[in-house]
Amino acid sequence: MSLTIEEAIDWIHSRLPFGSRPGLDRVEALLKRVGNPEEKVPTIHIAGTNGKGSTVTYLRCMLEELGLTVGTFTSPYIEHFNERIAINGHGISDNHIIQYVEKYQELIKEMDQEPESAGITEFETLTVMALDYFLDEQVDIAIVEVGLGGLLDSTNVVRPMLTAITTIGKDHTEILGDTLEKIAFQKAGIIKEGIPVVTGNIEEEAFVVINEVATEKHSSVYRYEKDYKAEYRHPDKNWGEIFDFYGDAGKLPKVKVPLLGRHQVENAAVSIQLFYLYCEMRQINFTDRDVYQGLAQAQWPARMEKISAEPLIILDGAHNDHAMRRLAENLKKEFPNRDIHILFSALASKNIDQMIAILRKVPNVHLYLTTFDYPRAIELTKMEHFEDDKTEIVSLWQFGLGEILEKMSADDLMLVTGSLYFVSQVRELLLNIGSGDGD
Repeated sequence: MSLTIEEAIDWIHSRLPFGSRPGLDRVEALLKRVGNPEEKVPTIHIAGTNGKGSTVTYLRCMLEELGLTVGTFTSPYIEHFNERIAINGHGISDNHIIQYVEKYQELIKEMDQEPESAGITEFETLTVMALDYFLDEQVDIAIVEVGLGGLLDSTNVVRPMLTAITTIGKDHTEILGDTLEKIAFQKAGIIKEGIPVVTGNIEEEAFVVINEVATEKHSSVYRYEKDYKAEYRHPDKNWGEIFDFYGDAGKLPKVKVPLLGRHQVENAAVSIQLFYLYCEMRQINFTDRDVYQGLAQAQWPARMEKISAEPLIILDGAHNDHAMRRLAENLKKEFPNRDIHILFSALASKNIDQMIAILRKVPNVHLYLTTFDYPRAIELTKMEHFEDDKTEIVSLWQFGLGEILEKMSADDLMLVTGSLYFVSQVRELLLNIGSGDGD
């Protein structure tokens, strides 16, 4: 009897207790059992501390303008589990998930009997499922986002035609190392022999490490601000950012991205450079319009996402120090004269003190700290020492949300930030209220 979609997803989640266990042995063992799809699916592999998801989205949208079938493997999901594995922006169907789970259950049961392949994780299983699905659906290209790090991440089984490293910041230091150089070395692990790599806005000490790995691998490096660049112009009058792009093909004036924040200009620049290189390698003719139109289509939930105009509510999953600094910069530049109400929560493993310190420096800020329903969410007791005249503790974020909205004046801004898991829960509630589905 066939599984239900709930049973299939529960089975995938049942692999979660095995946790994050860097290394490729388990994922390679499962790939071998399903016919090594990673050898047959053309891929672009994208790593980085932040900016991976929006870069994947921008690139996908431009490639779709060429009429290509584009697979994407991203994480975490914001609205539906299925969106992690998608083709042309449409998440894998429930029926396909059931089909692959039923196919994998017996194979993984066998693997669990052998010490060297036992305990394959949820993310490793999904990596194989994505590649299997992309091969079955015969995508023209799959854009694969690294889960954690690069060198030992399960996605590092792909045989890419291009790679990119968007940013380097301190996150997952307990696994990747406690310096930018160590983290850069892990991210640079996706660079393959003779395969070009595009690097985003990366600090010098981290870039040196990436460049050394690329040199050893005889890989061409396309560096932001050297081989291509973006010149920021101004925010769009409605929403988003406008910039000029400069690359081998010359200047692209007044490019617009519909996502807010100057870092989105940098992410878009990485994606344009990848797009140019892909078209060159595949000998595909394209026009400037493909770039403009593609970027205009990009949507990426919970990344400086305006979910309401009146009152102004923005969601942003800035879940580490690096992202939080960029968020604070954006708030100062884009909303200098507004009172800003920030509802924040994060996972206990993150550098909470540092992120809160950054948020407290935002001008005209009112900060509300809370927790949420997730196994690794921060406990309220760990944040009580921050309480003062600018910072409140909110025991239930649902009530806190309502109280903040009641306090806000017409010119105020509400920002929900921190863990993407937290932001997605708030987003779901707000969308339900907006559509009239809430109580």
